Amino acid sequence: MTIQDALSEALIERIREEGPIPVADYMEAANGHYYASHDPFGVKGDFITSPEISQMFGEMIGIWFADLWARSRTHDVHYVELGPGRGTLAADALRAIGAQGRHPISVHFVETSPVLRKLQKERVPHATWHDSIATLPTTGPMIIIANEFFDALPFRQYIKTYGGWRERMVRHGVEGFEPVPGTEPVEDLIPEHLHAAHAGSIYETSPAGLLIARALAARVARQGGALLAIDYGHENYDAGDTLQALNAHAYADVFSNPGQNDLTCHVDFTALGAAGKLGGARVEGPVSQSYFLGTLGITARAAALARRHPDRQEEIGSAHHRLTSEEEMGTLFRAIAMVAPRWPKPAGFEVVEG
Repeated sequence: MTIQDALSEALIERIREEGPIPVADYMEAANGHYYASHDPFGVKGDFITSPEISQMFGEMIGIWFADLWARSRTHDVHYVELGPGRGTLAADALRAIGAQGRHPISVHFVETSPVLRKLQKERVPHATWHDSIATLPTTGPMIIIANEFFDALPFRQYIKTYGGWRERMVRHGVEGFEPVPGTEPVEDLIPEHLHAAHAGSIYETSPAGLLIARALAARVARQGGALLAIDYGHENYDAGDTLQALNAHAYADVFSNPGQNDLTCHVDFTALGAAGKLGGARVEGPVSQSYFLGTLGITARAAALARRHPDRQEEIGSAHHRLTSEEEMGTLFRAIAMVAPRWPKPAGFEVVEG
């Protein structure tokens, strides 16, 4: 029996015993198996993240890290990354940090996938791996990077029915897995202004992501440092279904082939910032990825790379366009920082975008 078959059978058995399960539980199980058994990144995978598009992305993160560290007047910091993919971002960032004459006291990755841990070890062999944030260093400042991390955490979905708001659940029928409304009223979990929304409206939130953000903000506030999160998402989220599945760089059915597709939702940056403030951190942003990378000097870096590698000018220009243009990732992706109260304002968040 394949991993996919085993996962489907386990979900079917659970549904048989318990009844329909929350979308969040389905998403957690599906993504858990997906990342444990796949290298999803790159042309041969299911999607390409910013670090895999160009070394420039990781280098900008490294410059951001080194600049904040230097202005904090702190001797040592820990480099921490949540869900570090293949380790590409960390390798590029650490190289850029080293070019500034700085070397973090230690490198820590929060990663549960054995497949991805192996790839990360090839690129950053001296890292320390963690199954959760609970075992991260408890002393010394941490500068934490979370690139496309929060979007893949479990999201709860709620749907407005003619009988009121219900949690969106997953059942298994003759046509496979499918979403259905739950039976219990959940009005107390829905923002008051949505109580009168039309039937079929969907509201989603990620308690798991907000708990992690708040916990890390509290750690940063206590130990010093910052958390930088970059992801695709929105601000002032009202309602709407953003749950999607990707397979081989194309959209797939969310409820087909669990464990074979990457499931994500758009990150609510307003809620993420609120969680950071509750944790005691100072929140900067969000700003667009285009603005963030632009203020760090990605255009100048692209020009320098093109001069050094004239045979790659088109490739470098295309990567710069993809990372920063409004038509590509420039405005869909946003950056937000949660900073220790006494630490300086990080680069990339100097002004509020108009």
